[in-house]
Amino acid sequence: MDIAYSNTRNDGIRQHSRIYVAGHRGMVGSALVRRLRAKGYANLIVRTRQELDLTNQPAVHRFMEQMEPDYVLLAAARVGGILANNTRRGEFLYENLIIEANVIHAALNAGVRRLMFLGSSCVYPRDCPQPIKEEHLLSGPFERTNEPYAVAKVAGLKLCEAFNTQYGTQYVSVMPTNLYGPNDNFDLSTSHVLPALVRKAHLARQQGAAAMTVWGSGTPRREFLHVDDLADACILLMEMGVAEGVYNIGSGTEVTIRELADIVMRVVGFTGRLTFDPSKPDGMLRKLLDVSRVHALGWRPRYDLEEGVRVTYRWCIENAVFDDAEAVHA
Repeated sequence: MDIAYSNTRNDGIRQHSRIYVAGHRGMVGSALVRRLRAKGYANLIVRTRQELDLTNQPAVHRFMEQMEPDYVLLAAARVGGILANNTRRGEFLYENLIIEANVIHAALNAGVRRLMFLGSSCVYPRDCPQPIKEEHLLSGPFERTNEPYAVAKVAGLKLCEAFNTQYGTQYVSVMPTNLYGPNDNFDLSTSHVLPALVRKAHLARQQGAAAMTVWGSGTPRREFLHVDDLADACILLMEMGVAEGVYNIGSGTEVTIRELADIVMRVVGFTGRLTFDPSKPDGMLRKLLDVSRVHALGWRPRYDLEEGVRVTYRWCIENAVFDDAEAVHA
């Protein structure tokens, strides 16, 4: 492959630049589009899954060659919570591998010099020192319940590193912590813990339930970040012309699952009891990211956890997210 780029210029993106957001209907992709437009970026390229199947390699390559974006934000992925990750292991590994390989390779072939790959904090080992630094990557075994997804995301960031080394591209990777916000998945069988708790608390309040049950022991500690804060961090890296490397993006604070459930119940207005089901998996006992690398660039989150949950719940009500579930459980 006769491709080479000069890696000497770390120029940031411009407002007239053509920016392709892959996965623009998902929680992360939609936040990127929302925040980019708010900052004056009008030349955005988006495609629905029906318009462009990212698992179709020839279609992705044709699209990239035709559109010739100046920057690619790769937020498309097959995602889910503990249950989905643990029971659909082959699907999560295969689809994420092929999506990221297709998009990153097509960008390279089309001469796209700048790309951002969005990974996940699950790439880090289960028994990692806390808070988790970027250099802890591949220093131990993964958490079993999300291992396929983690393997796929590690492959994506390593592909970016390899292309940078071989071809001189400027492909950077960000590893977000647990995210929440508008356009999250609130399905109880496939969602992550925070949106699942929001839905459970809402239904419990609507039904006048005496108690709400939470998976696991309630003792694991987690870090949460509103998705708009992630989008702002990504745009900052893009605008600064950050050319390579891995960046953790998180709030820098943590709560137990019990404390999270208490916050959700308070925001939603459910006043019943909180119970736990220890027969269900806890996942990693603690996962807190070291965010000093991105802090050094000047980024800080805007939302604290309770305000972020409040904004998210208000969005759910305004967009009738739970209406079907309320009808079923009435």
